[in-house]
Amino acid sequence: MNASPSRLELDARSVLIPIDVQCGFDLPPWPPRNNPAMEANALRVLDAWRRAGLPLIHVRHDSVMEGSVLAPGHPGNAHRPGFVPLEGEPLVTKSVNAAFIGTDLDLHLRRLRIDTVVLFGISTDMCVSTTARVAANLGYRTIVIGDACACFDLKDADGSVIPADQIQRAHLATLRAEFAQVVDSGTVIDALRLIDARAA
Repeated sequence: MNASPSRLELDARSVLIPIDVQCGFDLPPWPPRNNPAMEANALRVLDAWRRAGLPLIHVRHDSVMEGSVLAPGHPGNAHRPGFVPLEGEPLVTKSVNAAFIGTDLDLHLRRLRIDTVVLFGISTDMCVSTTARVAANLGYRTIVIGDACACFDLKDADGSVIPADQIQRAHLATLRAEFAQVVDSGTVIDALRLIDARAA
């Protein structure tokens, strides 16, 4: 069982992996989303991470489903403003939920000698959760930034709607119990400040 520490330790063997922060999730058929602060929290982490000079690998979902708003060539496939990879930052593209399946992400991480992956993005219960579970099973120390993730309302089998906030809470709890440390953006930024202070 993974408990969140009061203070997070990060170093040069830690990588930040933003997952599927794409424009298409604002378009139909996607239902209402939770956590409107997700982007702001994620951007603060992204900025602090870049300033600390730690490794960063972006993940984008290139859907192969006909008519998908996340398909290559559709405007929805694009990264949201502020989340476009900068020059020299690797981009891994995937077509399934887990960023490790059918991609060279694990090879990237092994070559960088990474032992810790830090994840945020869309959606908490799908691609973030699936990637976190695979990362943990592959032996990586796995950290999920809960307040920099978001998910969507979901219809149950009886047609009732499970609110996104409930889905997010349940999935973060499951990750915390078995697969990952779940922290907030402020905890990550504080850890990055310690790196900056040591480098000064």
